[in-house]
Amino acid sequence: MSEGAVTPAPASDRADEIRARIRARGGAATIYDIAELAGVNPSTVSRALGKPGRISVATAERVQAAASELDFRINPAARALQTGKTGMLGLVVADITNPVVFDVVRGAEHEAADAGYTLVIAESQESGENESEVIERLLPSVDALVLATTRLAPERLLDIAGRKPVVLINEAVDEVPSVVADVETGVNEVIDHLVALGHTSLVYLAGPSTSWISRRRWEAIFAAAERADVAIVEAGPNVPTIDGGRDAARRVLALRATAVIAYNDLMAIGLMQALAAEGIAVPSQLSITGFDDIFGSDLIVPALTTVRTDLEAAGRRAVAMTLQDQSQPQTPVAPLLTGLIVRGSTGPAPR
Repeated sequence: MSEGAVTPAPASDRADEIRARIRARGGAATIYDIAELAGVNPSTVSRALGKPGRISVATAERVQAAASELDFRINPAARALQTGKTGMLGLVVADITNPVVFDVVRGAEHEAADAGYTLVIAESQESGENESEVIERLLPSVDALVLATTRLAPERLLDIAGRKPVVLINEAVDEVPSVVADVETGVNEVIDHLVALGHTSLVYLAGPSTSWISRRRWEAIFAAAERADVAIVEAGPNVPTIDGGRDAARRVLALRATAVIAYNDLMAIGLMQALAAEGIAVPSQLSITGFDDIFGSDLIVPALTTVRTDLEAAGRRAVAMTLQDQSQPQTPVAPLLTGLIVRGSTGPAPR
């Protein structure tokens, strides 16, 4: 090295200096910090991070290494301005405390992560008004939405679907893709099971009046009971929670049926708790079934007979459908298999 030449600071020292400046200003690394460390122009950094194919491989690798060294994270809002994509998906659920949601979220999260997306979860608290407000807040920040057990009217869903890709879970609306349980198969198995046990008088404990899947289940139950030539009556609407099941106990008993098909497992469990408090034995005095096979349905005493749906698959499939090429024909309805899980809460009809 010639006399008087200045030895460049090692890369690690430069990185330390830049990180110190970043901490001093109280922010995060920018493309200007990366450009300084990599020895390139900020515009080159922008291309390397956004469209790496437009620069040489060696330069792209140098920029990526500098970005990693400075723990750089792309700002989703800034990326959205450049690409029109945020890299985030929204999942709106009716009740985040409902165990049904756990598996839906797990499946949706896994599918989103596999595709390189971040999943944002929001709750409507069983309110169509809340759901509408939540969606309006989410729309600018997400690339697509999954609405699980929505409480919105079809015309509102069509409006949202006209602004961002939307996939519904357990709701069917024309022109909006959806993932829906195969209601008929599960319902037919329930009715056949109860009839084989000698039950001839049944009650369907309905869910909320705004629930599409509750109405769909009632239609299938009514048709199956009619074919089996057994009596069936609908009791509801009801809040789809354990408390909702407890509150319905007096009405159920007044109907003098021998078996109850509850809208979901939570209501079935609540009903069983209320009956136990009154000294009414399940299933010797009243058989009870539910839907969903949530966590804990096999832990209560007696364990709950229920119709199982692969809820994790529902979350996965819904997210995958939001990421389909929107210029291509979309899958209108993706069915999910259902099946009856027989446990201790159903038994022979009392004589």
